[in-house]
Amino acid sequence: MNIPNLLTLIRILLIPVLVLFYCIPTAWGHAVAAIIFGIAALTDWLDGYLARNLDQGTRFGAFLDPVADKLMVAVALVLVVGEANQIWLSIPAAVIIAREILISGLREWMAEIGQRKQVSVNVIAKVKTTSQMLALLMLLFYEPDAFLWVKLFGLLLLYVSAILTLWSMVIYLKIAWSDLTLSTNQ
Repeated sequence: MNIPNLLTLIRILLIPVLVLFYCIPTAWGHAVAAIIFGIAALTDWLDGYLARNLDQGTRFGAFLDPVADKLMVAVALVLVVGEANQIWLSIPAAVIIAREILISGLREWMAEIGQRKQVSVNVIAKVKTTSQMLALLMLLFYEPDAFLWVKLFGLLLLYVSAILTLWSMVIYLKIAWSDLTLSTNQ
């Protein structure tokens, strides 16, 4: 166990705490949930930075880091969509979650055929992740009937994230297309 892996585990352990505070019916529950999400987002950046710069990358970390990210994002999306219960929020959330499942499957399959590096994280995916984290931070922070500009800006960023999500998915699929369309007899 090293520091980057410990940070990743902490991110996973923060998920039920995030849910708890988001669901507490107080004026400050959403703010605390947003702070927890922000801390989790920072640990995502920090664990990668430390793993690279301290040469502490591990197979366990390479497996767990993206899982932790996807869990945190999916739970935050479910919380925000569940509370709002509106289609304009559900559509980008569904696009983001569906893409994450598809690309996770694609990466797993590409690894199985020895081509994992072809679908490694690209710049668009990093920008997508940043806009997604900021969008969710704002949407988690938003209290109904207060701070309307936070909700609107968060929603705008969520749509930007959904568009970037689709764009990066198309790029990954184009890269993998020749492998995906090979006959199983080859």
